[in-house]
Amino acid sequence: MIKSEICEMLGIKYPVFQGGMAWIADGKLAAAVSNGGGLGIIAAGNAPGEYVREQIKIARSATTKPIGVNIMLLSPYADDIADIVIEEKVEVVTTGAGNPSKYIKAWNQAGIKVIPVVASVAMAKLMTRLGASALIAEGGESGGHVGELTTMVLVPQICDATDLPVIAAGGIADGRGVAAAFMLGACAVQMGTRFLSAEECTIHPTYKEKILKATDLCTMVTGKRLGHPVRSLRTQFARDYSKAEYGGMPDDELEALATGALRLAVKEGDNQKGCFLSGQIAAMVKKEQPAAEIIKEVMDGAEPILLRAQSWVK
Repeated sequence: MIKSEICEMLGIKYPVFQGGMAWIADGKLAAAVSNGGGLGIIAAGNAPGEYVREQIKIARSATTKPIGVNIMLLSPYADDIADIVIEEKVEVVTTGAGNPSKYIKAWNQAGIKVIPVVASVAMAKLMTRLGASALIAEGGESGGHVGELTTMVLVPQICDATDLPVIAAGGIADGRGVAAAFMLGACAVQMGTRFLSAEECTIHPTYKEKILKATDLCTMVTGKRLGHPVRSLRTQFARDYSKAEYGGMPDDELEALATGALRLAVKEGDNQKGCFLSGQIAAMVKKEQPAAEIIKEVMDGAEPILLRAQSWVK
């Protein structure tokens, strides 16, 4: 069985994180992933603090394993949630869409493992200096907010820039992706899109069907003009947004166009106004299955590949 330092650090069986997907990664999914041996992560997104507290309690009622909370730092509720994770004694906090510097000291003092998502060497070095426990190097293949560099390029550079454990994210869906991440220097992986097909994932059936029927060219990136690009499925909303983005629509109107679009996809499966976030590996997601089975399948697939690596060296 594959074990790494991240397993020892966090008390998990497998070096697999479930991505903190806003409006998707709730307490039920996080508990299922943690029970399956990975690290389940509740997504705070733009939700208020009491929603996050409720999801933590749901997860705690379903698992005794470690769980995490992902805090989107652009959220107006970020300060409240930063306190709530301390009050609720969450084991791990991951962060995205911003710089968590002002929270790290308090989280460390509370015994929380702080694992920011980084998309550049500069941010990796800063987070290392400020006391992060590990780093998630997320390539642009991932769904949701994305950076410029691919996972293949980003992960080894982050590994060279820090002595912290590195978790690879973006474009990982099976054992081959896990093995490649380890060869690049990572000691764990984070998967988001793959868990959209989990039985415990409560997205609208339309959303899940779109993932299961996705093709290799099914995603596109919008939002670059506003400085926060997002990868999603190539739907009517995404095409309309892209047209507006490069058609001269004022920034405030463009922002308003996207407000609530993810929730419409997740909760209502709205084909016209919903934004269906997805990574490029959606076409590799073929079936709905329990979260625990996904984790075991991926890790069982990685082990023989890593064992065969020595056959290439003579």
